[in-house]
Amino acid sequence: MQTLNKFFKLHCLLCMAVVLFSRSVSAQESPKEEDFFKIERLPVPEGVLLEVGGLCTLPNGNLGVSTRRGDVYIIENPGSNTPYFRKFASGLHEILGLAYKDGSLYCAQRGELTRLIDTDMDGKADIYETVCAWPLSGYYHEYSFGPKIAPDGSFFVSGNVAFGDEEWYRGESRVPWRGWMMHITADGQLEPWSTGLRSPCGLGMIDGELFLTDNQGDWIASGGVTLIKKGAFTGNPAGLRWSGLPNSPVKLTTAQLYAKVNPRQFKDSLGNAIKPENIENDKFVTLFDIKKFFPEIQLPAAYLPHGILGVSNSEIVKIPEGAFGPFTGQLLVGDQGQSRISRVFLEKVNGEYQGAAWDFRSGFQSGVLRMSWAQDGSLFVGETNRGWGSAGDAAQGLQKLVWNNRVPFEMTTVKARPDGFEVEFTRPVNKKIASDIASWAVESFTYKYQPVYGSPTVNTEKCPIKGVKVAEDGLSARIIVDNLRQYYIHKITLEGIRDQENGYSLVHPMAYYTLNNIPDGPKLSLTEVIRYNSAKIPAGTKGAKGAAGSKDAPGSTGATGSKGVSGSKSPRAVNKAVSYEEIKPLLIKNTCASCHNPDKKQVGPAFADVAKRHYSVEKILALIKNPQLQNWPGYATPMPPLPQVPEAEARKIAAWINSLR
Repeated sequence: MQTLNKFFKLHCLLCMAVVLFSRSVSAQESPKEEDFFKIERLPVPEGVLLEVGGLCTLPNGNLGVSTRRGDVYIIENPGSNTPYFRKFASGLHEILGLAYKDGSLYCAQRGELTRLIDTDMDGKADIYETVCAWPLSGYYHEYSFGPKIAPDGSFFVSGNVAFGDEEWYRGESRVPWRGWMMHITADGQLEPWSTGLRSPCGLGMIDGELFLTDNQGDWIASGGVTLIKKGAFTGNPAGLRWSGLPNSPVKLTTAQLYAKVNPRQFKDSLGNAIKPENIENDKFVTLFDIKKFFPEIQLPAAYLPHGILGVSNSEIVKIPEGAFGPFTGQLLVGDQGQSRISRVFLEKVNGEYQGAAWDFRSGFQSGVLRMSWAQDGSLFVGETNRGWGSAGDAAQGLQKLVWNNRVPFEMTTVKARPDGFEVEFTRPVNKKIASDIASWAVESFTYKYQPVYGSPTVNTEKCPIKGVKVAEDGLSARIIVDNLRQYYIHKITLEGIRDQENGYSLVHPMAYYTLNNIPDGPKLSLTEVIRYNSAKIPAGTKGAKGAAGSKDAPGSTGATGSKGVSGSKSPRAVNKAVSYEEIKPLLIKNTCASCHNPDKKQVGPAFADVAKRHYSVEKILALIKNPQLQNWPGYATPMPPLPQVPEAEARKIAAWINSLR
């Protein structure tokens, strides 16, 4: 019995040790975005369909919600467990925006800006007043987004291009002012403002300036945040049809543009239109190449790389004082297709906006279309899915994003410097690790300007890091970067960086900086920086002398990649299938996971459904390079061409897909 007691006590001690060890290991796991920003679902009465097209918070804290089905609701006590829904208006035509001004709600229907007035104060609109109307052709996709209210009380509304007829893939401006930003004065006069828009879903009035997000498609290589100036052209040529009208502030003509870039409006031997497809290794131009001829072209201030930070960008909002901690003053951008929100930091260099973009929060139940700040600093998120597809399973939704007042370990900002970048952090970094060049990586890329639906990333090049200078307090670091390229998107990867207190990795270790201008100013000298790079220490070398120390030199993480499924050399046969966990890094790296799920429909078909088509590996490789929309007619968002996926990686992905049969 005594022996048994000793054994029992020893067993308990061992169990306790295992539990404590497990907790210790768990405690060291780096927190994720959901550990700081919680998604809460607002209770919605049975029978109410909130395919949200517009959101606005009223002065009394109530929430105005417009829907794609033409209803407007006022939600009283929207942040409580028992919100009250009151139908304020109905019978309107696909409301894709809502704003409040001087006691009235304003909404953009397909063909007009409407003021909703409750004159008898019974809680329902009894006057639907047309503020301004614009033409409609009746073709599919002629959405109108907005309004956003300017400081002088005027309005901005954007008009989607139409799609139809034989060239269904090419946006058309069949009537004025499709593909335009429309400025509407307070007394209802329409003034064309700018063109080049395709599917301009996301408007944001930020500090009195109008910003916009457009959706990838023909002539639009990727989404991004763009400042909209009067007279600007942003890329899609459909709206240039009206540039010759007397009141057009845009003077660029279709003929002038097509003289510099081929619209590829070809026909086959039977006279049928040929859909433009991406051509590998063609002699392409970029949008900034064309800007050299036409200065009115407005480039994005910050690209949101397609498939990485969204596939159909939407609303832009500024983070107000006191909300979301260290990110006050920065922008949040929704994405309908990926059901997520990105974060953007902008700065002005040489008088023009540019800046960095990060992932921020994913996992919403449906496509994020609209956002509005609650009075308590949380963020209302309006969602819709029908006909457009999204990563979230639900067809619609109204949720709330709440910060728990804990500060995540993130990059606060990335700022351009004459010789590289300066990165600020929300918490001090481990200076020894951050001083190791191997903890950092930078590469740059751009997109084609072409009539094809989207563009692959092109001209990708490494940007070697020459040195690192970490601030004494550990809250910032400057890196000297070789091969900086104006107008290129610079992907800055900090996989190796850790925080000083806990050794946590960054919640989002990748930033995408759009370098429209390289600033002037003093550069760092090589004597001011640490040039130690643990990745260059030969294998088996016991320490190496360098500025970061020898025996305690930080390990090589992040900058050199990891060997395995994503490496170029692999012991596997190239056509042999691997497991999902093995293939997942490749799916993420090549943006496949942004639109496809292993076993359920998302923006694109499930990989399991692709497997049922019994494509050969070679056929899948061909479809990755040039997708065929006609193969999947039930999906609203065409897949962009991805010829940049390395063949070895594409073969592994194809073999894995076929293993799902």
